[in-house]
Amino acid sequence: MPAIDLGPAAPPPTDTLDALPRRISLTLPELRLLAEHAGGAPLPFEEATPGPGAGGLEARLGRSRQAVEEEAYAATLAALHDPAEALTRRGLLTPGGADARLVGALGLLATPDVAVDLDVVVGTTRARAWHRVRGGAVAALATADGTVFELGWYPVGQWAGDLARVAALPEDTATDSSALPDRVDLPYALLDAGAAAVRAGRPDLVATLAERHAADEPDLDPVAVTALVGAMVGETRGRLRALVADIAAGRDLVGVVSWVLLAGGWHALRPRDTDDGGRVEVRRVDPRELGAALGPVLAEAGA
Repeated sequence: MPAIDLGPAAPPPTDTLDALPRRISLTLPELRLLAEHAGGAPLPFEEATPGPGAGGLEARLGRSRQAVEEEAYAATLAALHDPAEALTRRGLLTPGGADARLVGALGLLATPDVAVDLDVVVGTTRARAWHRVRGGAVAALATADGTVFELGWYPVGQWAGDLARVAALPEDTATDSSALPDRVDLPYALLDAGAAAVRAGRPDLVATLAERHAADEPDLDPVAVTALVGAMVGETRGRLRALVADIAAGRDLVGVVSWVLLAGGWHALRPRDTDDGGRVEVRRVDPRELGAALGPVLAEAGA
């Protein structure tokens, strides 16, 4: 498989249009119909199916929140335009079949060599994206509500830019200065236990935990650690997780890249093993760095 370069973008080609990724918005019914025209290509996500309900219990105690949400979602889908008519009006479906570009993109989504699943939460908003790579091509599918999807396809040289779009914060996301430095490196056990203590309302325990670790790490300041851990927990506004799978080799999970959204923006969490035990580096990052952050994991996947 060709190497996937997620470093700085290459100079643009002479024809600007050739360098632009192709993207199109589709409703879920339209996506389903196009998948049928692509030989029944499976979509990269599992669709929610209504549960059996709670019967008499639900009748007595009231409908569950899940049941209400499922009914509202089903009603939203039912209110959409007929997918065949909508695609025909847009010129994407003709008597001869579906647009070949869309069929090709859906085919790539179904038969990749490498898969990257991205899950992004910012405040109360959650977005998911599925990126699939084979050879020199990428196909991507993304949604924020499970009703409207964006389907994209482009050369692998444009992938880094599309990954940056996934990590880009919405324009209305408020950012502030963070109490966390641009880079922090702490023992994993201390950060994990300290964060649990803060969430449980016992920030006073963080200093005690830090003092124990200070026996092996004299430079560790319990007061400073308490402030850092408190800032990480208190400032958390979202998270990003990217899972990489090597489909060609049958490896469902090769590695994970995790970011956390704090008051000042994204911070990457990079765990690693050392002779003294596990540690975690928390480093401030820019959305444009997501491609580079995925690079080592993709290399392990053979990409």
